[in-house]
Order: sequence, then structure tokens, then C-alpha cells
Amino acid sequence: MQTIELLYGVFSVTLAIAGLSMVAFAVRAYRRTGRRTLFHLSIGFTLVVAAALATTVSAFVYDFEGIRFLLSVNYLFSTIGFLFIIFSILSR
Repeated sequence: MQTIELLYGVFSVTLAIAGLSMVAFAVRAYRRTGRRTLFHLSIGFTLVVAAALATTVSAFVYDFEGIRFLLSVNYLFSTIGFLFIIFSILSR
């Protein structure tokens, strides 16, 4: 394994841990308050983290082939996730 692949894996795990922590905080806040905006926020965070994790796993499984497709799917899910986050902020 090359150094850059190792770094990519480490940074992906770090991003996943931080992102899943944000998802947990948003879900806990939703359960405490019942506010739909926090539900939308947790969906947004979940999609962003899922995009990052799926891209990382797919990159290693397919030996970093088909990068254009991987990045396109990543951007699709990330964009939808960020739209949920924006919606949760604007719908307050």
C-alpha cells in the first residue's frame, strides 16, 4: 500500500468518526425536542458521511479504478446531504 492510500484511509476514517458524531448529536437533539429541522439536519449529515464512506470503500475495493464515477456519486450524495442541511437551517 502506498503512503497516499494510507493517508486517504486515515483521513476517511477520521472524517467518518467526526461525521457520525455530528449525526449522533443531531439525532439526540431531535429526540429531545421533536423539531423537524433537526431531523432534516441529521439526514443531511448522514448522507454526507455515507458519501464519504462509500467512496472510500469503493476506491479500495475497485483498486482506485473508475474514479470519475466514484467522484460523481460522491458529489451527488454530498450535494443532496448539504441541501438537507441548508433546508434545516432555512426552515427554522
